[in-house]
Amino acid sequence: MMKGFLVRCVLLWAMLQRSNTQIALPATVLNCCEGDVLILLDSSGSVANYEFVRLLHFTTELFRPFSLGRGHVRIGLLQVGTKPNLEFDLDVHNNQDSLQKALRSVRQLQGDTNTEEALRVALPLLTETDEDVPKILLWLTDGVQPGDVEELMSELKARGVYVLAVSTVHANYQLLLRSVTPPMESHLYFVDIESIDMITEDLREAIIKIIRAERLRVVHLTSHSAVLQWRPVLTKDSGYYELSYNSMQETDTKTRRVLPGDSSWVELTNLQPDTTYTATLRPESNQRLFNTLSVDFTTLPDVLSPAVVSVSDSGPRQIRVGWGPLQPARVQRYTVEYGAFPSGHVHTVTLPSQQNSTLLTGLEPGTQYLVTVSALYVDGKERAMSVRACTQEAALPALTDLKLTPVERQEVQVTWKAHQEGLKGYWLSWEKENSHRSSSKPSISSFYLPPSSLSTRLTHLAPSSRVCVSPVYSSGRGDGLCCTAERHTDTRQRG
Repeated sequence: MMKGFLVRCVLLWAMLQRSNTQIALPATVLNCCEGDVLILLDSSGSVANYEFVRLLHFTTELFRPFSLGRGHVRIGLLQVGTKPNLEFDLDVHNNQDSLQKALRSVRQLQGDTNTEEALRVALPLLTETDEDVPKILLWLTDGVQPGDVEELMSELKARGVYVLAVSTVHANYQLLLRSVTPPMESHLYFVDIESIDMITEDLREAIIKIIRAERLRVVHLTSHSAVLQWRPVLTKDSGYYELSYNSMQETDTKTRRVLPGDSSWVELTNLQPDTTYTATLRPESNQRLFNTLSVDFTTLPDVLSPAVVSVSDSGPRQIRVGWGPLQPARVQRYTVEYGAFPSGHVHTVTLPSQQNSTLLTGLEPGTQYLVTVSALYVDGKERAMSVRACTQEAALPALTDLKLTPVERQEVQVTWKAHQEGLKGYWLSWEKENSHRSSSKPSISSFYLPPSSLSTRLTHLAPSSRVCVSPVYSSGRGDGLCCTAERHTDTRQRG
């Protein structure tokens, strides 16, 4: 008997391995659905190991046709034992290879059938999520002593979760009947474990009916356009889609379009801003009848250029001004006016409707400007937007040709050259010989000279005194030059 049991387990393991190579269903079935399915698998000691392996194989085949992952079907597995074990959460597997490998590695827990505790784990997994998709709890059990689960099942159903059940033993019929979501004929199955494969297609169709993504969605919206998206139910050769849409204010005027059977999205253009539209999509096929999908949406309020004005590439004498959105079909031309704030001379630049930036040059350094961008529309209307921008401070030029010429002992003639533009004067500093004999450390002396000065004489320099001259501007002191002076009369100097 034990030998026969082992043979059956080996055969079932081979079935699991071999089923991974079977041909998947067409893409129209693979891409049919969007929803979350949490499998509540009885893994207690009341389930024979042979039955447990058969249930895993049944699960593998049941979900094989679906596309997995966020935006498709998400599968989670929660085992029931003495303590529940979340084998994998809903977000773990996004492809069939990953899911099949995980199912093949599941091991039975044994122990008690503590379904109540497992449902307490399942409840937040299915209800505390931001995903606005259908949710299913698929309960696979032998039906033996599941415990008092009615209250928790009722709470799941009250929070929008569909409960489906498969029992391999004809027990606790009334409890299972009260637990599942109607209709009972497609959501509750009693089956012998040897014949469980017979219900695969029926249960899969019941799941598809719940999570079939028959939704027409708006995935992108502007003031004048909308992109609609849906899950394909046709192929290129099996039919076509008929799309119609109109504004709610113009119910008699409908725009109609025919789209290929392999389409999954369409862009509607030339819409009116801040207007509510209704769109319907009807799949046409001679193979079967499909539901007509519909969606209502409201376009965004009109955004007139310039809605945004930005400043970049700022320098001492230039500023680049940009604006948007670019609307060449609606705008005749753009006008850029700029002047030093608050009362500078105003300059004007006229630009074509295809241009959305310009470089303003010949500006004053360190100056604030008021820049106004105006758009003249084809209907004669105008729209303007202003921004303040500052040019950078001019680079402060350094001094050139600083020379120190010894005149007498402890005296030096200092001469230099400098750019005069914007100059406010010079700041000189040097090391002066300390008059107090008790201190050998020289003191630092400094003074200011007017911008017309290009030389001065320093006296009482300390030995090897460091002499520095810096230009002074309205914005601060610029880079200076320094030299070390020798106070000997042989005119030696170090620069």
